[in-house]
Amino acid sequence: MTNLIDLTQSPYAILAPLFFGLSYCFVIAEEFLQLRKSKPMLIGSGILWILVALIAQSQTTSPESLKIISTSLEYYLSEYGQLLLFILVAMTYVNVMQEYNVFYYLQDKLTQKKLSFRQLFWITGILTFFISSIADNLTTAIALSSVVIAVAKLQNATNHRTFLTLACLNVVIAANAGGVFSPFGDITTLMVWQAGILPFTTFLKLFFPAVINFLIPAICMHFAIPKGCPIRQNEEISLKPGAITIIVLFLFTIFFTVVLRHFLNLPPVIGMMFGLGILQVFAYYSRFSERVETFNIFPIIQRVEWDTLLFFYGVILSVGALSTLGYFSFLSNFLYTENSPTLANTLIGILSALVDNIPVMYAVITMNPSMSEGQWLLVTLTTGVGGSLLAIGSAAGVALMGQARGVYTFFSHLKWSMVILLGYFASIVFHLWWNADLF
Repeated sequence: MTNLIDLTQSPYAILAPLFFGLSYCFVIAEEFLQLRKSKPMLIGSGILWILVALIAQSQTTSPESLKIISTSLEYYLSEYGQLLLFILVAMTYVNVMQEYNVFYYLQDKLTQKKLSFRQLFWITGILTFFISSIADNLTTAIALSSVVIAVAKLQNATNHRTFLTLACLNVVIAANAGGVFSPFGDITTLMVWQAGILPFTTFLKLFFPAVINFLIPAICMHFAIPKGCPIRQNEEISLKPGAITIIVLFLFTIFFTVVLRHFLNLPPVIGMMFGLGILQVFAYYSRFSERVETFNIFPIIQRVEWDTLLFFYGVILSVGALSTLGYFSFLSNFLYTENSPTLANTLIGILSALVDNIPVMYAVITMNPSMSEGQWLLVTLTTGVGGSLLAIGSAAGVALMGQARGVYTFFSHLKWSMVILLGYFASIVFHLWWNADLF
């Protein structure tokens, strides 16, 4: 959302980042306070927008300027609405597949092969990395984490808990890394492509830097994974009738979403909601078919992780308020006028671990600093993988905090942040060397 006014000069504007920081402190302390992360963010976002309105009215009486505030709020509500519906469909499909034993069946087949925890760690990570480049990285992370959770639920032992924590962390890193070398994988990559800054094929040059970003933390975590194998349940797990159809519908929904985005420039939520409609029709059909296990879609939707969805509301609206006040425009101008593009793009990536990377990237694109193709690829890389530095730094991380509640947490992720930071800088250095001809 483009800012045409700067409200950061108001003496009350400093309260906005303070309240935002306070809200995040409560989110970080969720593991100890047992206070759901959505609660402080909902309250914080409300306070921030009240501040925006009060500051705007005290600073300007121009109808055009006040209209910008209203338009900005509507824009971020629209952004949240699209994300809400997108995640709602993805989680609903995952829950339905759980109802049909899809993930437990896959877990059973994997344990039959006597794969170790370490082998499962690498299999789920590599699959996430490559699938997230063609499907949305959030959906990919939710789906693959369900397999990890199914394996870890076989036995509530310490080694299973350790495996679940590190495997979820690995999925988050892999999903974010896999999304940067394809416009289909991450929204920020898509933004750069749609702005006409870089052609589609140029993003493929980020493949090897993305691999470096994924591999370095994964190799380090490998040695902390238990050496044993998950204990297989005695009974054979089979797919319920209709499970294959559910899987096909899910894959079709992802494919159709990508096609609509690529050829018709329709937002991903359109394809996802279309897929939800087809799933509902299949649920209706299951009532009359003896060959399909009957299910009711609405109780399944109710089981979606609503704390996560409400947390996203708080984050997007809070970040939107800071952007509307002019903080992101001020920050992007400061970074690119006072520093070299390489340093600025590196810092932008670290910033995206604290706030949503979409408005950060939007601020950079709006400013449109004079940069080479290599620098635009660098900021695409850093904003995509920078969110892996913290559990709350990316949609994938937040979603998995809900999926593996109490095990994969902010602090369990934070313990490995230095290793992830090593992968972050290594991917940047490799990009500067590998794609030196683009700078």
